[in-house]
Amino acid sequence: MSGRVLLITGTGTGVGKTIVTAAISCLAARAGRSVAVVKPGQTGVEGDDVGDVDDIKRLSGVRNVREFVRYPDPISPAAAARISGKPTIVMREAAEQINALANENDLVLIEGAGGLLVEYNPERETIADLARLTNAEVVVAVLANLGTLNQTALTLASLEHHQLPLAGVVIGRWPKAPEMVCQSNIVDLETIANRPLAGAIRERAGHLSKPEFLAAADSGLSPAFGGHFDAADFRQRFEYRRKA
Repeated sequence: MSGRVLLITGTGTGVGKTIVTAAISCLAARAGRSVAVVKPGQTGVEGDDVGDVDDIKRLSGVRNVREFVRYPDPISPAAAARISGKPTIVMREAAEQINALANENDLVLIEGAGGLLVEYNPERETIADLARLTNAEVVVAVLANLGTLNQTALTLASLEHHQLPLAGVVIGRWPKAPEMVCQSNIVDLETIANRPLAGAIRERAGHLSKPEFLAAADSGLSPAFGGHFDAADFRQRFEYRRKA
C-alpha cells in the first residue's frame, strides 16, 4: 500500500511553504513514520548555495530530502530553465519518482515553487498536474496579510477546478504581534475553506533550533498533521483581543 502524499503549495512566494513542509516532516518523523520530501524545482539558488531542501533537512532532521533541479534565477521554473539552459521538469517523469517513493515510505511531501499554477515547462505543466499524477492531498500555505483572502479563494477555486483534495489551510508565518488585518484572517480563512484552520506557524520559526522548531510545529499544526493546534482556541484569543 502506498504512503500518503501531500503537496504543499501556497498563495504565492514567501508565504512559508518550506517551514510548513519542515514542520509536517519533523512531526511525522517523531511519530516513527518514514518520510521523504521532494522539491521538484528550486529557483533562486545557485550551485551549492543553501536552499529550501537544506532548510528542511536542518529543521526536521529528515535526511531523505531531494530536489530534481535547481535554477539560479528567482523566477518561475519554466522561465528559469529557459534562461539557464538547464532541463525542464516533466511532470510525468517526476510523478514516477514520487510514486516510487510513496511505495517505500509512509509519507511523501512535495513542496512546490510559488503557487499552484506556476509553470514548470514549455508544455505549461504546473504543480497541480503533479498533484493529480501522484494522488496528492494539498496543503495551502498562506501569509496572514491584506490580500490573503482573495489569493486563498483563487487557490481553492483552482483546487476545485482540478478536482484536487484539500488537506488544510495553514498560516505559514504567524506574526508575534498580529495587527487587526492578520487577526481577522483567522475567522475569514475558515469561512473561505469551509473548515477549521489547520495551523499557524510562528514567524521566524526557521531560525529556531531543531528542538525549538519541533515544539513550534507541535503547537502550530492540527492533529491531522501530528500536532496539537487548537483552531477554536486560536479564534477565541482573536475574539478576546478584538473586544479588548
